[in-house]
Amino acid sequence: MRHPVPTRYLAEYAWLPDGVRAEVLLEVEDGRFTQVRVLQHGEDRPGDARPLRGVVFPGFANAHSHAFHRALRGRTHGLGGTFWTWRQAMYQVAGRLDPDSYLRLARAVYAEMALAGVTCVGEFHYVHHAPGGRRYDDPNAMAEALRQAAREAGLRITLLDTAYLAGGLGPDGHTPLDQLQLRFGDGDAETWAKRVSELRSSEQLRVGAAIHSVRAVPGSSLGAIAAAASAGLGGGGGDGGGVGGPDRPAPVHVHLSEQPAENEACLAYYRRSPAALLADHGVWSEHATAVHATHLSPEDIALVGGTRTTVCLCPTTERDLADGIGPARALADAGAPLSLGSDQNAVVDLLEEARGLESHERLASLRRGRFTPAELLAAMTAHASLGWADAGRLAAGARADFVVVRRDSVRTAGALPEQIGLAATAADVATVVVDGTEVVTDGRHRLGDVAALLTEAVESLWRDS
Repeated sequence: MRHPVPTRYLAEYAWLPDGVRAEVLLEVEDGRFTQVRVLQHGEDRPGDARPLRGVVFPGFANAHSHAFHRALRGRTHGLGGTFWTWRQAMYQVAGRLDPDSYLRLARAVYAEMALAGVTCVGEFHYVHHAPGGRRYDDPNAMAEALRQAAREAGLRITLLDTAYLAGGLGPDGHTPLDQLQLRFGDGDAETWAKRVSELRSSEQLRVGAAIHSVRAVPGSSLGAIAAAASAGLGGGGGDGGGVGGPDRPAPVHVHLSEQPAENEACLAYYRRSPAALLADHGVWSEHATAVHATHLSPEDIALVGGTRTTVCLCPTTERDLADGIGPARALADAGAPLSLGSDQNAVVDLLEEARGLESHERLASLRRGRFTPAELLAAMTAHASLGWADAGRLAAGARADFVVVRRDSVRTAGALPEQIGLAATAADVATVVVDGTEVVTDGRHRLGDVAALLTEAVESLWRDS
C-alpha cells in the first residue's frame, strides 16, 4: 500500500499558538498538519521544504457573509440614506437571483475571499425560493448553488440556513412577508426545519442554522429553531469534522440589535430587549453567534457574555451602513469570544475587518491598543464559531489551512512580523492553502481572473433585470 508523501514548508515567520516564531517547519499530509515546529539554531534546513517568505497566519474565517450583497458594491452610495433605504436596494438584487446566477456570483465572491486569505466562510443564507415564494423542484437549489460555488472557489463553507418568517415587527406585532420577502420564507419553523433536514454536511460543508432577527422570526418560533440546531443539522458523510448530530450541536447565528429601531420595536411588543427575548427561548450558548450586537445595554452585554456566545463584528459594513460602533471590548471582557465577518461584502478583507475592530474601539474610547495583535488574530481565525473546531491554528492535527502575508510590499515594508496584521491588506496575501490544497499562488487564484468573474456575474444581474 502506498502512503502519500508529506508536503513540507519552511516559514520565514509563523503565528503559532504561543506567538510569532521564526523559521517554522510545517508538514502537511492528507489535509492536516502532521508537524509544526520551530527549527533550532544550527539545525540543518530540510532541502525538500518549500520556502514561504513573509508571515504565515492560520487561515482566516469569514464568519458572516451575504454573498449576493457583493452585487451592490459601488452602487448604493450616491444618494446617502440609511440602513433601511439600503435594504430596499438589497431586496431588489435578491429578487433577480436564480440558482445559476447565484452560483456565478457566489463563486466569484468566494474566490475574492480566498484571495484575501479566507479559508472558510459562514454564509448567512436566506434567499431560499423563487420570486413570489414558489418552490424550486429541489427545495434547496439555492443552497446547493452556494455549496458548489464554495467548492469551486476552494473554500469550506458553513451554510447558515436562515429562518425568515415575518416581514417586520412593530408595536402591534409581526407583519406578513411582503412580495419581495416571500422567497425568503418557509411559512413556519417546522417547515423550515424539514427543508433544512434534507441538506447534508460533508468535509467541505457544514450545515448550521440562523435566525434572521427578532424582526423576522416571532418569539413563538425561536425555541423550535434553537432546538433544531441543538439537535444537529445536516447529517451526512465525512469523518465528523463538519457533521452535526446529537452530540455535536450545529452553529446558530442571529442578527442582534443592528439598529436602534429593532430594539424599540422589540421592547414595544415583547417588553424585552432582543438579547433578552432570545435568551428566554434558549438561543444563547457557546454554539451561538450574535452578529453585530451594536446597540446593547449593559444588561444585554452581561447576558450575551455570560453564556459564552460568540459575537461577530463586521466593521466595514457597520460603518458603510452607518449602523454605529458596537461595544466590542465590553463584550469580550464579559466573556464573549469575538469573530469577524465581511457581511455585505462592500469590502472583502479580513485584515481590514480586524483593523476596523481596533480602530472603532479607539474612536469610541479615545485610547489605542484596545485589542492586542493576538486578540485580533483570534477574531480573524474563529473557525469554531462556524462549527470547525479543528481549524484556525498552526498546530499538529489541525486542518492544514494557512495564509502567507508578504513583508516586502509598500504597505508592510518595515513592519514587525507580530504587528504586520495592522499594516497589511488583502493585496498582501501571497499564498493560501485550504485543507492542504493550494488555492492562491503568488496572489493569483486557481480560477484565474477573479475580477473578470466578478464583473460578468455582477453586471449580468443588473443587465438581465
